[in-house]
Amino acid sequence: LPETAIRKIYREIISAAIALEKPLMVAYLGPEGTYTQQAALKNFGSSINYAQMRSVPDVFTAVKRGDADYGVVPIENSTQGTVISTLDMLVDNDLKITAQIYLEVNLFLMSMSPLNEIRAVYSKDNALGQCRNWLARMLPDADLVECDSTAAAVIHARDNPGTAAIASSIAAELYNVPIVAENIADKTDNVTRFLVIGKHSSPPLGDNRDRTSLVFTLNDKPGALLRALQCFSFRGVNLVKIESRPSRRRAWDYFFYIDIIGHYEERHVKDAMDELQTLCPMIKWLGSYPNSTL
Repeated sequence: LPETAIRKIYREIISAAIALEKPLMVAYLGPEGTYTQQAALKNFGSSINYAQMRSVPDVFTAVKRGDADYGVVPIENSTQGTVISTLDMLVDNDLKITAQIYLEVNLFLMSMSPLNEIRAVYSKDNALGQCRNWLARMLPDADLVECDSTAAAVIHARDNPGTAAIASSIAAELYNVPIVAENIADKTDNVTRFLVIGKHSSPPLGDNRDRTSLVFTLNDKPGALLRALQCFSFRGVNLVKIESRPSRRRAWDYFFYIDIIGHYEERHVKDAMDELQTLCPMIKWLGSYPNSTL
């Protein structure tokens, strides 16, 4: 059997074993048929219980209240970039990132009407952005309308002739909406990264197999960012992502989100964070988790 098949088999065995030990509930950005659901199934298997949530904040709320053990949310796309609502919720909650999931995304245009009758296209903001060039070329006069999820867009397109949705082929089949155009993303190597959130972080694997996410703010001084990043570079900690986002606390104040290789419990990572604490007005550990790309 190919490796992908073996992984799927063992994923379902583990999923069934976990379900026997304890009923497990996982919340995801719904409704049924979203890419987030596919990512959740890829990580947890089909033997556990799932709860569909209308928005990313609703997923966080379900886990925070204990209605779900874990939540699955999108965090970034290789073409369109970061999902802002997820970044904001990571700062505003005490939940931790426990795992990451990479999912290849093939986008389809579906509608109850032919292409020349489509006047509006609905989808998640990131999905619309991933198809911007195709839409400008093929549907230059169509309105682009953001939805809470790709599956919600499909439901709208099913019930409203003259509109279309951008979503997965699974959603098209699930809601019985014909596919008008296939593989419309501007980039063929289109991959979305998802996060699993829970109340506790994952234990360390070691040997550079862990990834840690942090957020911090800086004092308004020359070289502040350089000194903050040197806390990691001087200790040989690999920085794999950095992104800034307005803090919304006061004008021109920013959060800096970084991902590093290593676990929070490892000595060199902890030393780096302890030093960073002395330089930054605010620092928050968002979680440590396996650095898997599968």
